[in-house]
Amino acid sequence: MKLEHRFTVPAPAPDVWAALLEPEKVAPCMPGATLTGVDGRTFTGTVKVKLGPVTLLYKGTGEFTSVDERVHAAVLKASGKDTRGNGTASASVSVALTSAVGGTEVSVVTDLNVTGRPAQLGRSLISEVSGRLIAEFAECLATRLAPAEAERVTPTETAARPHLRAVPDEPLDLVGTAGVPVLKRVLPVAAGLLAVVLLVRKLRGRHR
Repeated sequence: MKLEHRFTVPAPAPDVWAALLEPEKVAPCMPGATLTGVDGRTFTGTVKVKLGPVTLLYKGTGEFTSVDERVHAAVLKASGKDTRGNGTASASVSVALTSAVGGTEVSVVTDLNVTGRPAQLGRSLISEVSGRLIAEFAECLATRLAPAEAERVTPTETAARPHLRAVPDEPLDLVGTAGVPVLKRVLPVAAGLLAVVLLVRKLRGRHR
């Protein structure tokens, strides 16, 4: 499936570009993701996903297959597999930056292929979940690109930060992230079923 998103980061395009090309900077902004290694334009990592009562752990690799410094555009390809064999995920992500009023506009086009349990969410829910995650990612990235003087990080805090992100305690909750959209789909169905049950009971009462 193809997903398209746009967001604006209140920082100059060169700063946003440099950050997006550094997995160590962007990985902490992706819910459930942990960066485990970087080798040039290739990196490895894991993504922990919660789908209802089931928690999935995807292990995979990613690589910047195309990087155009002149126009600030790049293509990232990544793939992963659940460690318990419950599904796979692969994506080709095209990113393009343009200067905008107040910062930089980021365009993200994703060709996503998901198999297994997460695919049961359906296209519309996956689209809604990805939109919320992109919004959270944009907010996190904007915070990280804030002027250095605004962060006021002490030497002790700097020394305590690991080079790679530690394994997160909380997985990415797909259903929880969808939130209201899920309820909007479930409630009408539940109401319809309730109406059918009441109608059947009423008809049975008439025939007694």
